[in-house]
This record gives sequence, C-alpha cells and structure tokens, in this order.
Amino acid sequence: MTKNTKPKSPGPKAKTREDRLKAALKANMARRKAQAKARTGENRVEDEDKR
Repeated sequence: MTKNTKPKSPGPKAKTREDRLKAALKANMARRKAQAKARTGENRVEDEDKR
C-alpha cells in the first residue's frame, strides 16, 4: 500500500510558462530602465535651466 511517487519534471507547459515569465520580466526591466533614463534627462534639463 505504498505509492511510488517520483518528483515530476516540469513538462512543456512549465517551460512555456517560464519562457513567458522571462520575456515579461525582460520587457518590464527595459521599460523601467527607459523610465529612469527619461527621469534623468528631465533632471538635467531642469538643472541647466537653473544656471
């Protein structure tokens, strides 16, 4: 009455999900980097106007 349970390896669905998450993270990081760069650009313009 013992069950042989093997740890399941991730199937194709898990791989697809992992790829989707990786792509979403990459897009999110790119968007945040662009936002930070834009903010830095705004600060530089304001600093030059104050001079």
